Amino acid sequence: MSKPRRSDWLTNQTYFPPYFAKTARVGSPAIITLLTDFGDLDVYVGVLKGVIAQINPAAAVVDLTHKILPQNIGQGSFQLGNAYAHFPSGTVHLAVVDPGVGGQRRAIALQTASAFFVGPDNGLFSAVLNQNTEDQSETSPLAREPCPSLAAVELSNPQYWYTPKTSSTFHGRDIFAAAAAHLTLGCPLDCLGQRIKAESLVRLPQSRYRLTPERAFGAIQAIDHFGNLITNIPAVCLGDRPWHLEAATQLIASAGSYSASNPDRLLALVGSHGWLEIALQNGNAQQRLQLTVGSPVQLIFLA
Repeated sequence: MSKPRRSDWLTNQTYFPPYFAKTARVGSPAIITLLTDFGDLDVYVGVLKGVIAQINPAAAVVDLTHKILPQNIGQGSFQLGNAYAHFPSGTVHLAVVDPGVGGQRRAIALQTASAFFVGPDNGLFSAVLNQNTEDQSETSPLAREPCPSLAAVELSNPQYWYTPKTSSTFHGRDIFAAAAAHLTLGCPLDCLGQRIKAESLVRLPQSRYRLTPERAFGAIQAIDHFGNLITNIPAVCLGDRPWHLEAATQLIASAGSYSASNPDRLLALVGSHGWLEIALQNGNAQQRLQLTVGSPVQLIFLA
């Protein structure tokens, strides 16, 4: 298949690539989500949207966040893993946190039972892979059924890039955005490049907790915008027993919501993502406790 000139997308609104007629999804608008560490000061996010609009002007683009800390692959993986399940089947999730751009890391696209993912193979899709390829009862409250149909390709076919001569610093524009847009038009995954084995994909080390009859030993795995300290202990291990969390030598009582404590009191609760977390009503728990990602925490059962 010959790639259309960019001008064809703009001047010939009846043009569709050959794969479109047979495989395009119908019934609801195509959706592409964006997650990056680009921030909002520069034009990088807008450029991604411009590339997508040239290939599929009808695609709905949803910004998950562009404020992942620069080069923080772990934070990006956590946020993507907690977001993608809330979108319709067939959504394409474009994620770019790419400190190795222009180096040896692969550019990839993934297909699970319910979604597509496009971005660098550097661990950014660790949470997605963990939720779709194995039993994650100990590491994810959002665990999916194992997905034997998980497929992955390296984005090695320049026909589906934005430009055959790519920049060494902006694969988000030159490779990822274009691949994501083609997927929303129904492009088969295998058109984008060579198949690669799922077990060869890069995964970040998993942060596991350890459960005993009296307590669980875990760690802080993420800190959100409000300073809430999100642990790696899932709520599924609680059962019906009363509990507290211990962190930074403080015993923190459990609560049902952010408003269930006196003002200026630390509280422990189950977050919307399914993990146990520590919060400070009308305040910032991270600043109060001075904890960071990786700081130890314990779940203590009271009976």
